[in-house]
Amino acid sequence: MKIVVVSDTHIPKRAKNFPTRLTMDLETADLIIHAGDWQTLDVYHNLCRYGKVIGVTGNVDSSELARKLNSREVVSIRGYRFGIVHGHGTGKTTEKRAKAAFLDDKVNCIIYGHSHIPILKSEENLILFNPGSATDKRRQKSYSYGIITFKDDVEFQHIFFNEKD
Repeated sequence: MKIVVVSDTHIPKRAKNFPTRLTMDLETADLIIHAGDWQTLDVYHNLCRYGKVIGVTGNVDSSELARKLNSREVVSIRGYRFGIVHGHGTGKTTEKRAKAAFLDDKVNCIIYGHSHIPILKSEENLILFNPGSATDKRRQKSYSYGIITFKDDVEFQHIFFNEKD
């Protein structure tokens, strides 16, 4: 099973479409997870053309998206529990806000966005995974998104690229 993980697409503000590098993986994805800041409902519908989508809202998303999606989700895939949240707010770092969103849930991995910083790390039997942004790298060296694969175990990786088309 192949899951493509994106966040902070900011379409149409930061890009008109998904970058070609990302669409190549979207075309072969079994599931797509979006961790917020889509911007418009059109982005959701465009992403759904590639397959099943699970997503949450971020701080710049339209009211139409807010009526369609929740601000956080917990999903179980092959017995592995994912918490999905954007991570925006005040008073803590993005990572700490993301972790706090699932204090009462038993999750194996928290997928979050907001910072545009790709992160993959393990803390106390919890994987923290931020795919970065495929359309707005901000101060990062490259654009990025994530892929999670289920084989014998769960594998996480970032895909980095320099041109968004």
